[in-house]
Amino acid sequence: MKILYVGSEAFPFVATGGLGDVLGSLPVEMANLCPENDIRVVIPYYNTIPKKYADEMTLAAEFDVHLAWRCQKTQVWSYCLKGVTFYFIKNDYYFARNRLYGEYDDGERFAYFSMAVIDMLEQVGFVPDVLHANDWQTALTVVYLKKKRFYPETKAIYTIHNIEYQGKFPEAILGDVFSLGIEDLHDVEYNGCINLTKGAIVCCDELTTVSSRYSEEIRLPYYSHGLSDVITMYSYKTCGIVNGIDTEYYNPMKDPAMEGEHFSAKYRTFSGKASNKLALQKKLGLNVDQSRPLIAMVTRLVSHKGLDLVRAIIGEVLQGESQFVILGTGDEDYEYFFRKLEEYYPGKVRALIKFDKDLSKQIYAGADLFLMPSQAEPCGLSQMIACRYGTVPVVRQTGGLYDTIKPFDPTTGEGNGFTFYAFHPYEMKDAIGRALSVYCDQKLWKRVVRNAMESDFSWRASAEKYLKLYTELLDY
Repeated sequence: MKILYVGSEAFPFVATGGLGDVLGSLPVEMANLCPENDIRVVIPYYNTIPKKYADEMTLAAEFDVHLAWRCQKTQVWSYCLKGVTFYFIKNDYYFARNRLYGEYDDGERFAYFSMAVIDMLEQVGFVPDVLHANDWQTALTVVYLKKKRFYPETKAIYTIHNIEYQGKFPEAILGDVFSLGIEDLHDVEYNGCINLTKGAIVCCDELTTVSSRYSEEIRLPYYSHGLSDVITMYSYKTCGIVNGIDTEYYNPMKDPAMEGEHFSAKYRTFSGKASNKLALQKKLGLNVDQSRPLIAMVTRLVSHKGLDLVRAIIGEVLQGESQFVILGTGDEDYEYFFRKLEEYYPGKVRALIKFDKDLSKQIYAGADLFLMPSQAEPCGLSQMIACRYGTVPVVRQTGGLYDTIKPFDPTTGEGNGFTFYAFHPYEMKDAIGRALSVYCDQKLWKRVVRNAMESDFSWRASAEKYLKLYTELLDY
């Protein structure tokens, strides 16, 4: 089987979030799962790709890409990593920028990229059995594949990582920018504009989301950002497969970023967890006390992450013995609130308004509870990483949080976290209270910590589900 993953980013070359992690991990796991398959990935060649990778790339092809009236010189560079061939579409006019997204011509940039991907297939001699596109930036690869009938035998899968970002543009640029005809308008038009996500939904052979729960939620207006009717119409070809995490990169048994002892659920070396907590308290200037429960968040500081719930009740939570640390950047009003919270609770609160990968892993390793009260969460990776490091999640039951975190039952000893359903501050406070009650019983607490650490969030299970999907699609 020949599979081509198409995305706008992939770790370790360039990544801004979960999409980059997926494109860096899923293809590698798929190659490990079935070495006889030919797995390849294509992303843009950004000027931010580290030099150590750029210097070792090989030129695979050079050709012209025609997009409407444009003719753009294009190079394709390749790099092999862990059994996967990564391709990079190089055009400095579109991708030698200071940032990946948010440019005035994003529609044109990714339309060019999508057309270049289709043109690349013949140039590099690789026509996939499955083309798997991800998010709106690559939605047009699905549309071009089907509407322009380049490779009729190739099946197209489209994955929505976050339906909030759909690729909306004025109808007037249908032909001039997207190189589509008036006969194609019906497939890509929605609510008076071009909607590239809608076009991919219509044209793909299978639509997936990054968790089973999210595939159901986006049929509802509350979660769909306007696309519920379209999702419902094509629900017959929709499914959800939860993402995994790189369990080697997030490995408390040998993580070099950790400042305490290494530990593992497999070998019952839980004493290392305590040393990481003490190291974190010292590093952040918190009161050093092993008995105090430490609640953590590593998140973007934006409203849909549930920060209004936190803002409403965190003061009440901090009236007890709990400590609180938050790492992330985002909206100024949230940044200001958490900075002031730190001033008001010296020794109990730290607000780290920055992005720091190593520090985030130290927080995962040192905290007791990990708070994720998201209003919507397509998959979520943080709760899985927290479990890996023995930090027990407290989450709202939505999207991937619902699929991955099961409420702990003190009677049976089953469950790997604490959950709440209603998006309300006192529902969240109740869940935190239940977690703190269990924390007071250290024998019971070690059970939930062990459950969390033994949860299997590796990519293997997800890759097996994708492989089954691909196989069924090709057999149909």
